[in-house]
Amino acid sequence: MKIIIDTLGADKGYEEVVLGTLKAMDQHTGFEVLFVGPENKIKDVIGDKIDASRFSFLDTDCFIENTEEPTKALREKENASIVIGLKALLKEEYDGLLSCGSTGALLAGGTLIVKRIKNVKRPALMIMAPSLTTPFILMDVGANVDCTVEMLSQFAVMGSFYAKGILGKENPSVALLNIGSEEGKGDKLRKETFETLRNSSINFIGNIEARDIYFGKADVVVTDGFTGNTVLKTTEGVSMVLGKVIQDAIAKNAKTQEEMILCKNIFGAAARVFDFNKYGSAPLLGLNKPVFKSHGSSDKDIIAGGISNLIQYLEQGTNEEIKNILLKEF
Repeated sequence: MKIIIDTLGADKGYEEVVLGTLKAMDQHTGFEVLFVGPENKIKDVIGDKIDASRFSFLDTDCFIENTEEPTKALREKENASIVIGLKALLKEEYDGLLSCGSTGALLAGGTLIVKRIKNVKRPALMIMAPSLTTPFILMDVGANVDCTVEMLSQFAVMGSFYAKGILGKENPSVALLNIGSEEGKGDKLRKETFETLRNSSINFIGNIEARDIYFGKADVVVTDGFTGNTVLKTTEGVSMVLGKVIQDAIAKNAKTQEEMILCKNIFGAAARVFDFNKYGSAPLLGLNKPVFKSHGSSDKDIIAGGISNLIQYLEQGTNEEIKNILLKEF
């Protein structure tokens, strides 16, 4: 197994990406890595930590910024790390790619360079999200602002197979995000998608309201990219505000140092339950080969976990299963 690591574009710099990769290589001995980035600097970080036969390099110090228009940047920056990495992925010897760089550039590059699975209308950006029970999949979260019934139906099928292969769900439950849980709710798109999913082969359980998704009522929650991104950003904002309110309350009401430490430990344990970053990475579903995105602010531990996700995805053959089912159903 050979995977490509785009080392540039991460908030914490290429060093953190390399250290995370080395940690993953310690945990999984059966894969090799192609590093895309500043070769000599990466070698300095690696030193003699890993057998040199397990990695190779494509040298560049150019990357696409988050502020750049993705398609324009892909055309103008042919030596950008994500462009070089995605083109390398086209070679048969490489199995998948992980990047912490620009989401827009990764999505556009994946679509234009790696290309979509046959019959897939648009690849979907998904995330693993925490709940009170088990993690669930939320998709799309920003790649496709305007969706059709067919697109949402394909997202549901792809998400279902991802949940089966990666979450280990034998018969994953799939719900459609809507303004009400009752049948017949929502706009024309939601109503028509409901009917299509009800007649599909997946375990469709109906509509779900946004307030219910974090109770773990569905393994896969499907929506358009505009709504999904709004849900995600609202969740992040509420979490930050709630965290600040709790911290201020602790500082104001804890009478002793022991009480303050106890309260902070309790709050920290609760916050870790709903930490999105702990899931490491997630794929752009619908591409011919696996392309995984890890959060730009990921540290070495999160990156190592993200690589583990990619390895599991490859070992389970999830991408091939998705290809096969989409050919049958669409």
